[in-house]
Formats: sequence, C-alpha cells, structure tokens
Amino acid sequence: MANGVKDLRSALDLLRTMEGQLIETDVEVEPMAELSGVYRHVGAGGTVMRPTKEGPAMIFNHVNGHPDAKVVVGVLASRKRVAVLLDSKPEELGKLLYHSVDHPIPPVLTSKPALCQQVVHKATDPDFDLFRLVPAPTNTPDDAGPYITLGMCYATHPDTGQSDVTIHRMCIQGKDELSIFFTPGARHIGAMAERAEELGQKLPISISIGVDPAIEIGSCFEPPTTPMGYDELAVAGALRGEPVELCQCLTVKERAIANAEYVIEGEVIPHVRVQEDQNSNTGYAMPEFPGYTGPASSECWLIKVTAVTHRQHPIMQTCIGSSEEHVSMAGIPTEASIYGMVEKAMPGRLQNVYCASAGGGKYMAVLQFQKKTASDEGRQRQAALLAFSAFSELKHVFLVDEDVDCFDMNDVLWAMNTRFQGDADIITIPGVRCHPLDPSNDPTCSPNIRDHGIACKTIFDCTVPFDQKERFQRARFMDVDPQHWLA
Repeated sequence: MANGVKDLRSALDLLRTMEGQLIETDVEVEPMAELSGVYRHVGAGGTVMRPTKEGPAMIFNHVNGHPDAKVVVGVLASRKRVAVLLDSKPEELGKLLYHSVDHPIPPVLTSKPALCQQVVHKATDPDFDLFRLVPAPTNTPDDAGPYITLGMCYATHPDTGQSDVTIHRMCIQGKDELSIFFTPGARHIGAMAERAEELGQKLPISISIGVDPAIEIGSCFEPPTTPMGYDELAVAGALRGEPVELCQCLTVKERAIANAEYVIEGEVIPHVRVQEDQNSNTGYAMPEFPGYTGPASSECWLIKVTAVTHRQHPIMQTCIGSSEEHVSMAGIPTEASIYGMVEKAMPGRLQNVYCASAGGGKYMAVLQFQKKTASDEGRQRQAALLAFSAFSELKHVFLVDEDVDCFDMNDVLWAMNTRFQGDADIITIPGVRCHPLDPSNDPTCSPNIRDHGIACKTIFDCTVPFDQKERFQRARFMDVDPQHWLA
C-alpha cells in the first residue's frame, strides 16, 4: 500500500491531494434522479448522452432523507484516477491486473472489531426500512427504483465451500427486500444461487458498499481468466500486497468486507422471482453500459435482507451505469485478460490493449500489435480471434501498429484512415453470441441475426503489412523535453 489506500476513505483522502480530482457540495440534493443528473454534467463521461465529460469524483454531503450519510459518485470514472488509486500508470493498468491474477493473495478473516459493524440495524427492529437506511439513488426518472450499483456481493458455493465476489444490479423493493439480476451463465454467484435453488436452500449473501477501489476493479474479472472457485478478492490482495480483511456477518452464515462503509446481510430465496419495476411500473431497470436504459426484468431473484450495518457517518458509493466508471471496472480487467491470453500464445507481440469508452469497456477493444518478423504477418488477426474466443461480449476489435497510441481513439481512427482498406481489412464473423444489451443484436435489425443477443463480430485490421513498413513511417520529430521552454 505505497499510496496509503486501504478503503474508500483513504482513497478519497488521496484524491483530495490531487488538483481537480475530487469536489464536494453542501447543497442538498434529491437522491431520486437529481444526484445523477448533476453528476452527468460534472464528470460522468462514458456512453452517457452528451453533454457530459470526464471530470472529478463528487461527494454530496447533504442527501435529502438521509441526514447522517453522504453519497460519493465517480471515484473510478477516470482512468487517471484509477491509476493513482492502484499506484500505477494509466497505460500499465491492464498489465498490472494481469500479473495480479497470477499472484493472488487470498482474503483473511479478521479478529479485530469490524469498522463496517459500528452501527447495526437488524430486520427484526420495528423501524427497519431499507429505503431509509440506505441512500441508494436512481440514475433517471425512468429507473425501476433506488439501485445499489457498487455492492460487492459475496457468497459461498453450497457444494464446494469456495467463495467469490461479484457486482450485480440490485433494486430496493421493500423495507427488507432487494431484487438482484443475474445475467444467465455470466457470473459465479448466479451459479451459486442456481445450485442452492436445486438443493432447495437459501443462499447467504453479504453486500459490501464503499470499499477499496482495488476490490471494485478486481471483482470484475470473469472466466476464463478467473474460473469458478477463484475468489477475486485475491486479486485485490495482490494489488495491495496484503490480504483483504473479512469479518463474520451478524445474522447470516457469510463474511463481508470488514472496512466497508455499508454491509447488507441477507439470503437469496429459492424459487422466487421478482418483477424489477413492480413499484414504479416504468418498464425500465436502470441505465446500462451501452448508454441505453435497460428493460425491467421479470426474472430477478429475491434477497430477503436480515440486517444493515455501517460505519459511523457512512459514505454511500454509487455510479452511473453508463458512465466512465463502468469502463474502468469492466474494461481494465478485460484488457488484462486479453493481454494475458495473447502474451501466452505469442510472447512479445501484443504491446497493449484498450477497451475503449465508446464500447462501455465491453464491446470494443484496440490491440496494439508489433510485427517483429515477416512470419508475424497474420498473427495480429489471430490475436483478435483469441480475444473474441474468450470474451463473448466483445463485438469489435481494432488492430493497430506499435507506433499508434491505442488509448487515443483519434490516433486509432488516423490509422484506420491511412492504413486500412474496407475491402481487404475487414474480417467479419457472423452469427456469434454477443451481448443482449446491444439493441442492434436483434433479428429486427438484420435478417441474418437468428436470435436476440447474436451479432456479427468484426475485426478492423488497421496495421501496416510487414513488407511495407518503410512506406508508412510517421513524420519523425526531434525528441526534446519541452520544460526548458515552458518553465
């Protein structure tokens, strides 16, 4: 922990030392749509409808209806901030996470009093009410209800006893009820809930909110990089060089992140499904990473909440679903996974990977590839195929040379405009399962699409043929340090 970050509060303290990375307001805000409406203009970025921009994280000190709590949004809505919080460089984040997966440090159960349990509210208390206890915002007026967007869900497989952490969208449905949406086959805790249901059992679960950013980033890894049985809290341990501390929950047989701001304890109920917008009837859930508000699901699972614990004067952490924050959390682990897979197949060729903001961190990847010998021609396309084979949600891959900055989409489009021919350098793979939240992945958009969620994956090869590299030399400027003239 060279930068001193160990939880949300120390992360915010670090951001306060950086100019323009954290702002606070004492003006009261409504959690229902207004808070996110404000932050859209301040720093949401991502695929949020314009006008928006990348900007600082923001703390709202006075949230209507929640006098003892603050809400922070956008902590990870900047690659620069993520790099600082993980004590790295923006262009090295994918490689950092790749090496962390290979050197995990598992979490440990602490014997110290847990900060997250300084204040305890049990569901048996007569005045227990999630709407009052948890200042969860709605992103838009169309949302199904108040959403917990950055809850670290922790559960244990009923057969193997192996635990895992993932993030799911959860909507407050009643004074002691949450709905939780499991993408079919996508996340480990969904598989745990399905197995518990087969056994006719409830699945104990903890939801930790407001934690070390290393935990939030690490929890977003997916198979095949972190297969079933791999506890992603061990990635956060590797990033920090010491294990994440867990505490025993007070009302269910599960553990939680000990220094979280909030912990919600409960059980996933078998054989019960919830209509996500049963209270609002809007037909919508919440904004998702592609930039559209997703439809409300009729197949959400039900969590019966047994307790809420939190720190003194807690800080609720939230994100806008389509903001740059999602790009950081989903995109950087995907970069790490693609880099690791290609590096193992053809060492030294893939220089870097960027899962760009325009793809929400999931739909699009830019691969910076170096052809070192004539026999490397064509391997760049093999690298793209490796990325597609591992990540079903990936739709478009752009291939660029080592002299193109893969993190600068203007430079990527420059490469497309000067090194790419549509009739020779587009490779299409139709009829492949992709992501159901892309509205164009539907038979109504193309007769060639057989089912919703099927897409045509496409490679845009913007690399120079190896035998023509001399013809494509960029203008070579004198390499100088400008500080002498700018001091």
